[in-house]
Amino acid sequence: MSEEHTFESRSSSSWQLPAIIVLGLIAIGGLAFGWNASSKLDSTQQAVATQLKTTQQSVQQDMSSLKDRLAQDEKANADLQGDLKVVTGKLKITQGQLKKAREEAAKLNDATSQKLTALDTSVHSELATKATNDDVKTVDTKVVGVKTDLDATREDLKMARSEMGTLIARNHDEIDQLRRLGERDYVEFTVTGKNKPQKVGNVTVELKGVNEKRNQFSLAMTVEDKRFEKKNRALNEPIFFYTSGTHIPEEIVINKTAKDTISGYVSIPKANSQVAASTTKSGK
Repeated sequence: MSEEHTFESRSSSSWQLPAIIVLGLIAIGGLAFGWNASSKLDSTQQAVATQLKTTQQSVQQDMSSLKDRLAQDEKANADLQGDLKVVTGKLKITQGQLKKAREEAAKLNDATSQKLTALDTSVHSELATKATNDDVKTVDTKVVGVKTDLDATREDLKMARSEMGTLIARNHDEIDQLRRLGERDYVEFTVTGKNKPQKVGNVTVELKGVNEKRNQFSLAMTVEDKRFEKKNRALNEPIFFYTSGTHIPEEIVINKTAKDTISGYVSIPKANSQVAASTTKSGK
């Protein structure tokens, strides 16, 4: 019994030690695997957190850029609406002036017909009531005078009219005819040489180029410190512009070109001259 018990004890101790070692190795391997998995999990969490932060920053930048673009678009839209309002207002003024010019032209034609009718009636009446040679000579003198006035009126009507209804002079003689009407002031000028600004009335004119073959020209205008260019314009084509405090446009007409030279006139409404004079007095 004693020997058997001793054998069993030895036998039992002989397999327990390896088992304990194996279990220890397994435990160590489990701990190593758990530590490795924990490390990978931490790295993965950090990478995900970094990527999420980068994505959030990118989204915030995109949102900020989108807000800036939206603000710019809203500002541009507001500017366009303001420009549209200004253009619409000027268009209404232009349409009213055009209507007025047409009415005045119609009245002028009616006045011419009335003068002819009155002349015919006056001649027949005077010839019927006065038969002496002196009376006939007097009537002839009146007829010649009225005919001269009518011829001048007809010449005025032969002139081209702008879209604003103003008469366009093609030379110095026609400018003198327009001066006699007394509705506008006319300042004639000649600019020789390119890029040489010249003050004419309320505007500074600067020649930029001349196309003699096509009878076209390009110039720069400065009106109240605002500069703008007009390119490839034709002869006798009016260029309209406004000055502060006025509702009637002034105009530039070029009716002659040569090499690096243009000649024409600036047409200024009497009403604009009065406004400028009153503004100067109030400024003093």
